[in-house]
Amino acid sequence: MSHGAEKAFIPLDIAVLTVSDTRTAENDTSGDLLAERVTGAGHRLADRALIADDVYRLRAKVSQWIADPEIQVVVLTGGTGFSHRDSTPEAIAPLLDKEVEGFGELFRHISWEEIGSSTVQSRALAGLANGTLIFCLPGSTGACRTGWDKVISEQLDSRHRPCNFVDTLIRARDQRRALA
Repeated sequence: MSHGAEKAFIPLDIAVLTVSDTRTAENDTSGDLLAERVTGAGHRLADRALIADDVYRLRAKVSQWIADPEIQVVVLTGGTGFSHRDSTPEAIAPLLDKEVEGFGELFRHISWEEIGSSTVQSRALAGLANGTLIFCLPGSTGACRTGWDKVISEQLDSRHRPCNFVDTLIRARDQRRALA
């Protein structure tokens, strides 16, 4: 491939997890939106789940996915606020090998244009765990739309320049498959 040649799109295997004490499969609009965005972008929806906001159940589910060499990305929605039950960042942060510090910063910067100072209550988080990229988004459908459309989609597109996460995820998956 020459230096200026267009890269091909590489589909990824992505799991979507809704963290909520109140939503059900019938009214999970945020999970629905993310699942639609995943497949609409040309990726594969590897799995989808909805669990209550509980640190240990949340860690167990995400740990299961990051141990699976076929799942390259996990996108969570919900549990990032400040209520007594919001525990997604506390559950996920200990699992991360590397945090993507810029994700939360960029998400809040973009959200400022949409919701103003209320964006300070978002504890959006991202990082790598066992070669799996994890994104934690707020539970609102609008926040999921913002996060996917304005940040995540480009970082999961192998054609996005000057950089994206796809090569890192492909190498990690290949290494995990070799060890399996």
